[in-house]
Amino acid sequence: MKKILITINTSWNIFNFRVGLLKALQKEGYKIVCVSPYDEYSKKLEDLGFEYHDIKMNNKGTNPIEDLKLIKDYYNLYKKINPDVILQYTIKPNIYGSIAARILGKKVISNISGLGTVFLNDNLSSKIARWLYKVALVKNSVFFQNNDDKDLFIENKLVQKEQCDLLPGSGINTDIYKPQEKSNELKENTNFTFMMIARLVKDKGILEYIEAIKIIKEKYPDVKFKLLGSLYEANPTAVKEEELNKWIENGLIDYLGHSDDVKSEIEKVDCVILPSYREGLSRVLLESASLAKPIITTDVPGCRDVVVHKENGFLCKVKNSEDLAQKIEMMILLSKEEIKDMGEKGRAKVVNEFDESIVIAKYLEKIKSLI
Repeated sequence: MKKILITINTSWNIFNFRVGLLKALQKEGYKIVCVSPYDEYSKKLEDLGFEYHDIKMNNKGTNPIEDLKLIKDYYNLYKKINPDVILQYTIKPNIYGSIAARILGKKVISNISGLGTVFLNDNLSSKIARWLYKVALVKNSVFFQNNDDKDLFIENKLVQKEQCDLLPGSGINTDIYKPQEKSNELKENTNFTFMMIARLVKDKGILEYIEAIKIIKEKYPDVKFKLLGSLYEANPTAVKEEELNKWIENGLIDYLGHSDDVKSEIEKVDCVILPSYREGLSRVLLESASLAKPIITTDVPGCRDVVVHKENGFLCKVKNSEDLAQKIEMMILLSKEEIKDMGEKGRAKVVNEFDESIVIAKYLEKIKSLI
């Protein structure tokens, strides 16, 4: 039996975003092996019939000794498991897993799902990360989730054009993410509810969201704003807990913390907002559009791929709270019919362009060509 190994920086990520792909590969007769740091989702992966191996990984650390140990750990695991193809996601598996795989002559498909601070900054650690990408990806097949990221990697000579292909994100199961009629019954527009879903880091545009809320609240005091996402203090651009508590105390946001059922939270609101500085391809936006919710997001890679301005939502300028507030007001002033129409157009876009079946077909085709 041919083995497919998947490695990501959390078991949570595999369980929440890749299970559809893994089940499809399993159905095709492949043995599935998961490699990720142990968390409460690791056992759930085993319960689905996948083999699981723990690997220690400091996701945000830049300690070279830790990273060398990670290459060694990947090398030992890959040698022991002996997979036919390795699927890699997130920065550390993509870099250090690839180096280990290359030493062993293993075939790798890397998925670059977003560039994060590596390309938003131009400091020394970002330059080192780019150089490491260049070294690590040289033999890999590489999937990107938007054309901007793909072109950026090719222009920076981090990959060759012939190594690359494009994927519509991680794919959405549009049968699961299907609008419920009741969840799309709008209240009066003055009681409109917006929600931002993201890790609480500044690169996601959270400060712009808060500033836009202050502007809107002066004119529309009854409009509600929710925030769903975890504090992420290991990140250099993280929002501090005191800052978050101040927003809650001032009545700016209804903070929902972390949720394992994001779908039901999206169903409770009228519009989803993501003022991110850059994404690979935002899963939050895909899920929201699939649930027929209109969207407000920034005109940047990974966000504008999901939203056609004035069709299924509004695009705003990046790092611009005034423009974001203007787009929020435009959404509030739409008629119920216009909002419903936006939601339906978003749903149709996801079904046609981003359905999970498209992603699965691409992976199956690529794996068959490598084996």
